[in-house]
Amino acid sequence: MNEKQIVTDSDITVKKLYTPEDVPVPDNEQPGQFPYTRGIQPDMYRGRLWTMRQYAGFSTAEESNKRYHYLLSQGVMGLSVAFDLPTQIGYDSDHPLAQGEVGKVGVAIDSIEDMTDLFKGIQLENVSTSMTINATAFILLALYVAQAKTQGADLSKISGTIQNDILKEYAARGTYRYPPKPSMRIITDIFEWCSNELPKWNTISISGYHIREAGSTAAQEIAFTLSNGKAYVKAALEKGLDINVFGRRLSFFFNAHNNLFEEVAKFRAARKMWAYIMKDLGATDPKALMLRFHTQTGGSTLTAQQPQNNISRVTVQTLAAVLGGTQSLHTNGFDEALSLPTEEAARIALRTQQIVAFESGVPDTVDPLAGSYFVEALTYEMQQKAQDLINRIDAMGGSIPAIEEGFIQDEIARSAYDYQRRIETQEKIIVGVNKFQVNETGTIPILKVDDVIGELQKQKLQALRNNRNQSNCDRILSDLRSRATGTENLMPVVIEAVEAKCTLGEIAGTLADVFGEY
Repeated sequence: MNEKQIVTDSDITVKKLYTPEDVPVPDNEQPGQFPYTRGIQPDMYRGRLWTMRQYAGFSTAEESNKRYHYLLSQGVMGLSVAFDLPTQIGYDSDHPLAQGEVGKVGVAIDSIEDMTDLFKGIQLENVSTSMTINATAFILLALYVAQAKTQGADLSKISGTIQNDILKEYAARGTYRYPPKPSMRIITDIFEWCSNELPKWNTISISGYHIREAGSTAAQEIAFTLSNGKAYVKAALEKGLDINVFGRRLSFFFNAHNNLFEEVAKFRAARKMWAYIMKDLGATDPKALMLRFHTQTGGSTLTAQQPQNNISRVTVQTLAAVLGGTQSLHTNGFDEALSLPTEEAARIALRTQQIVAFESGVPDTVDPLAGSYFVEALTYEMQQKAQDLINRIDAMGGSIPAIEEGFIQDEIARSAYDYQRRIETQEKIIVGVNKFQVNETGTIPILKVDDVIGELQKQKLQALRNNRNQSNCDRILSDLRSRATGTENLMPVVIEAVEAKCTLGEIAGTLADVFGEY
C-alpha cells in the first residue's frame, strides 16, 4: 500500500515523522543575534508586543478619520492607511480616469486639506502610521510631514512607514505611474531625505504581500521580495548612501496564509537570508542586518462562501505571524471577500490579535517552535527553495531585468494556476468552497461607499484652487519640473508644493511630463 504523499503549496514534501536527523545543521542560534533566525529581539514579545494595526480607509478623509478614532478607542496601537486607486496612481478625484473609483477601495487624498481632515484630532508625534502607497509615496509622505509640521511636531520623533515598493507593482499589483528607472530615483531620494530629516521613519516596506496575493507560493514570496530588497539596496549604494544608515530603516511586509508551519518557517528563513544578503552587501551595523516586518493575514484566502469561517482562518494566520516573530500585524475582517470591512468585522479582527496577545500564552517565550524537528527542517527547506530562485534572478542581473523579462510574473502565474487547479480537482480542500458547502440564505451586512463621494471631492478641489496663490503653485511646479530633469533630491520641493496647496494630481502629472508613463 502506497503511503499518502503530502506536499505544501511551496512543493515541499512533508514526512510522516521528523527526527533529529532531519535537522540539517543543528546550531546554537540565539534570538537577537546574527543571523536572527529566531527573532530580532532577545526577549521578543516579553519586552514589547507587536504593534497591532488595522488597515483602514474609505470614502472621504472625514469618514476615515471617524474609523481611526474608533479603532484607537478599541486598542489599536498604530494606524494603517488605505488609499483609493486614483490617489495610488496619482490622479486627482476630478480627473476623468478617477470616475467611479473615488473613495472606493481606500480614502481619497487630493491635497493638504484632505490630509488635515484625515488626521483631525490625532497627534502624529504620538502615533505610528503605515501608508500603503507606492507610485505616489513621495507625495503622501510630503503631505504627512506637512501635516505634522502644522501640529508643531518634532520631525525627529515622527514614526511610521510608507510602502514605497514599486518593483512589486510591476510584477504583481499594477499601481505604477512612471517607468522603473525614474521610480527607483524617487525611492532613493526618499531614502536620502529621510536619513537626514525623518530618522525614525521606515522609508520602504518591501512587500511580499501582494506577490502572494497574486498567487505565488510562500517560497516565491520571500525569494522575489528579498530580490527586490537587494535591488533597492544596490540602487541606494550607487547613489552613495551609507548602507548602515539607510539599512536600519528598511522594513518588509509579508502575507500570512493558512499552513501554520510553512508560514512560520517562511518568516524564520526570510530573517536569516536577509541578514546574510545585507552582510554580503557591506552592512556591519546589527540594525541594518535585521529583517523587520509587518504581516497582514491573507486576503486571497478569505471566502465569500460561509464568510464567518474566515474568522477561524484569520486566527490561524495570526498565530503564524506571531509564532514567526512579526513586529506589526493587521488582521483582516471576515467580510472582506464581500466588501471593505464593517466596523463590527474590524473589531472582531482586532480582538483576534488581542486574544492571541493576552490569552493564548504564545508571546510568553521567544520563538516557541524552535527546536521542533519539523519546523527546523521546514525552515531549511524553505531557505533552499527561495535561494534557488534568488540565484536564478541574480543570474539575470537582478529583479529589474527579471521583471522586464517577465520571469517573476510568469513564475507567479504558474503557481496561481496550479493552486486553482488543485482546488478544482479537490486535491486542496477549501472549507465551504469545494467541500462542506451549505445553502446560504442569510445576508452579511456590507459596507457600501456612495458614488456621491466623487462629487464631494470635486467640490473640495474647486474650492481649494479658488483659494490658493496660483502663481506661487505654478512657480513651484516649474521648479519641480526643472529638478526632475536633473539629479537634485525631489523631496524638499514636493513638500513645498503640498504646503502651497498644489494637488497630488498636479505634482504627479508634472513628473509624468518629465519621466513619462509606464
